[in-house]
Amino acid sequence: MKEEQVILVNEKDEQIGLMAKMEAHEKALLHRAFSVFVFNDQNQLMIQQRALGKYHSPGLWTNTCCSHQRERESNIEAGKRRLQEEMGFTTELKDTISFIYKAPFDNGLTEHEFDHILVGHYNGEPILNPEEAHAYKWI
Repeated sequence: MKEEQVILVNEKDEQIGLMAKMEAHEKALLHRAFSVFVFNDQNQLMIQQRALGKYHSPGLWTNTCCSHQRERESNIEAGKRRLQEEMGFTTELKDTISFIYKAPFDNGLTEHEFDHILVGHYNGEPILNPEEAHAYKWI
């Protein structure tokens, strides 16, 4: 199977190329990403604990899910796809704000992302993909 590619962007979020995900993280190149935050009726945020076998930040408690858009995939389409793949459900999402950040990791990889924040609402229980998420909780 071909390695997942990320969309390289400039600081205006304009696509300037494609690159294998691992290579982009090794070279710390700016690429498009998204983070999903799902809230329930009690205004609690669903967070996940990353799977213990992930290549970076295994076991880290983080937002509901996050990943990278595929070429020609909207932010909303990408968020819904990944929410289903990681957490086993989907819901309507709203594209809210975006920002650029850069975070190096101890393993030599760097997240350098133009991150789109997607927000949704859900009251059910997720069906976790154990390759992606180890646990979840509402906070």
